[in-house]
Amino acid sequence: MAPGTETTPLSQALPATVTGVLSDIAGTGIDALRGGYTRPVYSTAELDLRNWFVEQAAKRGLSIETDRNGAIWAWWDVPGGDRNNSLVTGSHLDSVPGGGAFDGPLGVASALVAVDILKAQMASPTRPLAVVVFPEEEGSRFGVACLGSRLMTGAIDPDKARNLRDSDGSTFADVAQANGLDPRFVGRDDKLLGQIGAFVELHVEQGRGLIDLDQPIAIASSILGHGRWRLSVHGQGNHAGTTLMADRHDPMVSASRMVVAIRDIARNQAHARATVGRLQPVPGGTNVIASRVDFWLDVRHPDDAVTSALVESIHVQAQVIAAEEGCRVELREESLSRTVHFDQGLQKELQLALPHAPILDTGAGHDAGVLAPYVPTAMVFVRNPSGVSHSPEEHVVDEDAETGAQTLADALHGLMG
Repeated sequence: MAPGTETTPLSQALPATVTGVLSDIAGTGIDALRGGYTRPVYSTAELDLRNWFVEQAAKRGLSIETDRNGAIWAWWDVPGGDRNNSLVTGSHLDSVPGGGAFDGPLGVASALVAVDILKAQMASPTRPLAVVVFPEEEGSRFGVACLGSRLMTGAIDPDKARNLRDSDGSTFADVAQANGLDPRFVGRDDKLLGQIGAFVELHVEQGRGLIDLDQPIAIASSILGHGRWRLSVHGQGNHAGTTLMADRHDPMVSASRMVVAIRDIARNQAHARATVGRLQPVPGGTNVIASRVDFWLDVRHPDDAVTSALVESIHVQAQVIAAEEGCRVELREESLSRTVHFDQGLQKELQLALPHAPILDTGAGHDAGVLAPYVPTAMVFVRNPSGVSHSPEEHVVDEDAETGAQTLADALHGLMG
């Protein structure tokens, strides 16, 4: 090798920067049609990211395992290898269609950099530490958010999960098997759950809380209860040119009126959110009156009883609209997460490490929320100066990203005891 061309070993180059780590995946899963990134679970893009994570973890000397539900665990073990009372951090790598660059990957990259920072401070941890990547957090392929963590905790029935289908008709069982998982064994993992002493997830804030407070970092207090429902409106398929307007039973018209009604119902309830972000006519031809229209409803509110009442009101109004148009409507729950309050003791410990961080709640769901009923769980948010998420406009400035990783490292160091 010629003088001056030597490379610096990674062990000497660390700690890395979050910006640098994320730059490695900036070209993975770009969506030329929607903008942003489309990285559904077990797609080529998401598999590339999973491989990238394994490579990054291996460079840091972490021990890598994939659990029965498809989550990847990268362990920094204590001497002797006992993994009880482990500290766990991490997030996800899948995205919504046309999502931003930070939702999920920021938490993973920050966890890796936090490990670098801790390795520079100590030869070995006093508690075992793991970085985890959960699959299908967004639910963009199989329709159930946080599927990996739901399976691990037993929050979803394995048979239901195995029979979930994507838009191509492939079942989760088939897709899992094609990617090296044995679908017979997905489900609650008591051994792994029992090893987790605390889970701390760093995530980009998906709102304006930190912008308005002019702060880079916050500690999460709770996650609003939320769920997903599918409404199927049945009408009469027919010819667009030969069917008189008076003779139609058009489920698209019904669905359109229902979407407006959903907005109005939510507006009349303080702190409610109700969204229709996906609508699918069947058969979907330009010159065809649809025979059925499926659309998906997302409802969120801090009070679970209000969430339930909102959905019931929506269902009643949808039935009225359907009858007026000569159609009928069915509603089916696909997933439901109750309001989550994060562990108070863990919050207090984080506040000792992060004394100036404000406390915020969030309307966005996370794997941390699924884990919260089973293990002590907390979250750290990093400022999003756009206030926009699930969109290409989602953003984190470099300085805040590095502050987030240092904050996470400080919090984990404090929890080492």
